Order: sequence, then structure tokens, then C-alpha cells
Amino acid sequence: MAASRSRSDRQDDTRLPDDATEEERREAGDRLRERIYATFTALAILLALSSHAHTPEAQDVLWTLVISVCGVLLAGLASDLVSHMIVHNTLPTGREFRHMVAVASRALGVLVLPAIMLGLAAFDVIETQTALTVSLISLIASLVVIVWLAVRRTGLSGGKQLIVLAAIVALGVGVVLLEQLAH
Repeated sequence: MAASRSRSDRQDDTRLPDDATEEERREAGDRLRERIYATFTALAILLALSSHAHTPEAQDVLWTLVISVCGVLLAGLASDLVSHMIVHNTLPTGREFRHMVAVASRALGVLVLPAIMLGLAAFDVIETQTALTVSLISLIASLVVIVWLAVRRTGLSGGKQLIVLAAIVALGVGVVLLEQLAH
């Protein structure tokens, strides 16, 4: 039973059971954090590419998206490895390394819907601009859901939850605007 609960927890890091250990909560937080980073990266890339005067080819957008998100995730993995060695004066154990790889690889999930949409565009089933729009909306929606779940769980009053939600949304908009300035 515990093994099946552990597997199901890994499938949805936003719904941990009340009896989850501190370690399970930290690991779920690591995976969510990396997924949020990857989502912001994908969002910024798609926004930048959709803002071009001409819409790029779907396969070029997909290639750029995959390379960029994978690069960010590999950078995160390298960062985890280096920081672990500095903090603990040793290499990570096999379990710790598997967790680091899981953190990076689980965040690849942000690519699923954009890849499907851009694949459809590459085969002329839909327009590339439509694929970009649907992908952008899905990434924004996933961020909204994650933020909403986080704020809802704080136990704050409704008014305070709204303030925190607005602050996080403002931070997210700021991140996207800064990434757009870099383009």
C-alpha cells in the first residue's frame, strides 16, 4: 500500500496526502519548482516566437522550444549537483541523484501539449499561429492552476488569499515581461 501511495504521490505533486513526510513534501516541492521554471521558459520562448513579424515554421518553433527547455532543465540538474557537493561535501547518493534526475525529467511534461499542437501544425492540420496560441493559453492556465492551488492551501482568509494571488500573478507577469525584453 505504501509503495502504491508513493507512486501516486509522484504522479501529482499538487495533492500530497496529509500524512506525507517532510521529505516527500520537499521532493514534491522540488519537482513543482522545476516544472514552474520550465513552464516560464516555454512561455517566454513561445511568446517571443509568436511576436515575430512572420510566424516561424512549426518544426523550428518545436525545435527551439525543446532545446531551450532541455537546456534549462540540464542547467537545473547541474546546479543541484554542484550545490549538493558544496553543502554536503560529497557526491549525492544514488537515491538523491535519482531524485535530481526526476526533478529535471518530470518538468519535461510542460512540452507535451505544445509539442502535440506544433506537430499538428507541422503536418498542416492546424495553422502554426493557432498552435502557438493554444500552447500559450495552456501554459498560462497550468501556471494559474498551480498558483491557485498553492494560495488555496495557505489557510489564509479569502481577502488575504486574493492579495497573495494578485502578488504572485504580478510576479509572473514581471517574469514574462523581463524575458520578453531579453528577446
